[in-house]
Amino acid sequence: MPSPVEEAAFTDTELDIADELGVQLVRFMRLLTKAKSQVAKLGPDGIERAAYAILFQLIHDGPQRTSKLAEALHAEISTISRQSSSLVQHGLVERLADPEDGRACLLAPTTEGMRVFEENRRQRNRWLAEVLAEWPEDERRVLNKLLDRLNTGIEHHAPQLADQVSARSKGDDA
Repeated sequence: MPSPVEEAAFTDTELDIADELGVQLVRFMRLLTKAKSQVAKLGPDGIERAAYAILFQLIHDGPQRTSKLAEALHAEISTISRQSSSLVQHGLVERLADPEDGRACLLAPTTEGMRVFEENRRQRNRWLAEVLAEWPEDERRVLNKLLDRLNTGIEHHAPQLADQVSARSKGDDA
């Protein structure tokens, strides 16, 4: 059964605007990658920058199993395990017994992990405030609303896109 996206007929103007957005998103991602690479690969506390995604997820969504973190972060369990071990060694994350399954453990942020996370968040916020310093406040608020709307749209349509790609590749294999 075709998805609503496949059934929709888009005008040339709609597709041109989508193409322009795609170009800007690629540019945006490249600039973010460049900015991240200019920051030391290790944070000030010796933790891989990539491990902060785990810390963010734990602070945002609460204690979780490694498998759930891997799913949420679209990463391999082995990668999450290695990075979370580093966070545990640095005292930013702790392992807790899973109340639903005593054989498993949950990862949870420590007080120090929350402090380090907040410090990194303050640094990010200062950088973003500097980037947007010349923008009027109303435009900054509109940007936030539009990014939220775009992210929500991507979240709602991402499974459909993955299903379409999967269906096409299965069709190629047949």
